[in-house]
Amino acid sequence: MSPLDLLRRRTPATEDQRFARGSVAVLGLGYVGLPTALSLHQERFPIIGIDLSERRMAQIRCNTADLLDRDRARLSDALDSETFALTGNEAALSQADAVIICVPTPVHHDGQPDLTFVTRACAAAVMHARPGQTIVLTSTTYAGTTRDLLAGPLSARGLEPGRDIFVAFSPERINPGDDAHAQDTVPRVLGGVTPACATKAFPVVAAASSKIHVVSSPEAAELTKLYENTFRAVNVALANEMATNAKRLGIDPIEVTEAAATKPYGFMAHWPGAGVGGHCIPCDPHYLLWQLREAGYGSPLIAEAMRSIARRPHEVVARAEEILAADGLNLRGAKVLVNGVAYKPGVEDLRESPALTIYEGLRAGGADVAFHDPLCPEMVDADGNVVDSVDPRAFAADLVVSITLHPGADYTWLWDAPRVLDTTYRQQAAVRRYTV
Repeated sequence: MSPLDLLRRRTPATEDQRFARGSVAVLGLGYVGLPTALSLHQERFPIIGIDLSERRMAQIRCNTADLLDRDRARLSDALDSETFALTGNEAALSQADAVIICVPTPVHHDGQPDLTFVTRACAAAVMHARPGQTIVLTSTTYAGTTRDLLAGPLSARGLEPGRDIFVAFSPERINPGDDAHAQDTVPRVLGGVTPACATKAFPVVAAASSKIHVVSSPEAAELTKLYENTFRAVNVALANEMATNAKRLGIDPIEVTEAAATKPYGFMAHWPGAGVGGHCIPCDPHYLLWQLREAGYGSPLIAEAMRSIARRPHEVVARAEEILAADGLNLRGAKVLVNGVAYKPGVEDLRESPALTIYEGLRAGGADVAFHDPLCPEMVDADGNVVDSVDPRAFAADLVVSITLHPGADYTWLWDAPRVLDTTYRQQAAVRRYTV
């Protein structure tokens, strides 16, 4: 029995009229896809959740996936529901009335886009598409992806977008670990391949967001998302540079940033740190730079901002070596603890975390390196070895490099640390505190 047959069998005939919208298949149940599926399920859409990772599916079924508390409660309800099906079979896409594609779009180590996941997901959606379906791509990617990987191949199959099938792009705007900006309270941008495509996609996307802003094309929506995260990348690079400038002038960069943020217009606060991580800021601008390079163009401001962001973790390593040297200690042989390896507070996500680069840089310099993270019990180092989080008091570090501080975690042990390199610029619990 197919997932949708199971849903139809379980759904009572008295169910509310909102089920007339039809079922939705969410392809990719990661940090974006799972909350999207839960929002749609809460709005009474029958859901077919599809993910090829057995490990991820096990986390979801056991309700151990990294989620906000509100989403964990919604997942618990969904797992008990008769209108929420999970499968690892992409053929189930053909059973749904609408398909939402939520797969990662990372970059390779050289900054080149890795289109493996989105290419495969779109190919699966095309292969299993049927007339009348609505297909919405949400993964952040280059301008033109929706047309290249969905609209064109569907036309080649004889399914003309806007007539036989409906195709749109609506970029995700999820902020993992952020209770203040839940995905379904944030406006979404939507661009259809045709006006009819936008019209068909509108009610599906609207069910998982507070407001829809429709643009003229999927390309406009795709570039919108790249602009949003490029804006953040450029400003983070500026914030790090201003922090360095402030230090040279003997001024607290956080005090200055907070003061500038009192201006009600023309300024948006960004904060210095050890670098940037996650699935957005370190990756998305490279999709734009890559596409421009392929077309023979450059974007020097964005390119320099990304180079600056990439340098930042190495500057942290150099600063750690400098702090130790000032006390007559060599980095080689020193015990250095990396405090916090998740890419941001409140999440278990290590993707693109600057802490990983810093950890490897310290290790390459000969330090005896360990890490502590209350939310991440283990990580994999550059050699493929699984490394466990340590008890920070037992490790007795010569230097703590503090990168990510999780809300509610106990950091009183930092008072006993002989030296703390505070890359958050906000940590006061240390006898000898340094900044980058």
